[in-house]
Amino acid sequence: MDETAGGSNSGRTKVLVEGALCVALSVVFSYLKIFRMPQGGSITLEMAPLFFYAYRHGIGWGIMAGALSGVFQLIFEGYVVHPVQAFLDYPAAFACLGIAGIFGQSTPGIVAGTVMASVARLFCHVLSGVIFFAAYAPEGANVWLYSIVYNGTFMVPSVLISAALALALWKKIFKRALIAEAD
Repeated sequence: MDETAGGSNSGRTKVLVEGALCVALSVVFSYLKIFRMPQGGSITLEMAPLFFYAYRHGIGWGIMAGALSGVFQLIFEGYVVHPVQAFLDYPAAFACLGIAGIFGQSTPGIVAGTVMASVARLFCHVLSGVIFFAAYAPEGANVWLYSIVYNGTFMVPSVLISAALALALWKKIFKRALIAEAD
């Protein structure tokens, strides 16, 4: 549940500190690559902390944390060919992960939000690929299809692994919170 609902400063501070930790974890996890694609993109766990934060605090806080993570990733190891490409592949793509918190904290809501967030992030990467990386597509290939397949190759496994981890942590931590509230 969003701890800032009451508007207390200590509640906001806790949410901001938790957000900073999730952003930091996301950036650190971006360096732990399970698999790296030849022209960029990789399978990592970088989305897990951002999904978890969005589940816990909702879409607004989730979008802000995701965008900040994208900015840090752009600064630390970003690949830039154009300012619009940099925006699409980093702050915009990672801000989309905050959408995971749109449907609340039920398991079906979390799953639906995670799917929406992942599709939105994929769209940012596909659009960037079509506009700025079409030269990598084989001659005569449909550039949209090429970009979808290329980006989906690293996004789908990353989403599945990150979402499974975030959901497992969510269930474990959420159950503990419910037990603590009952005491």
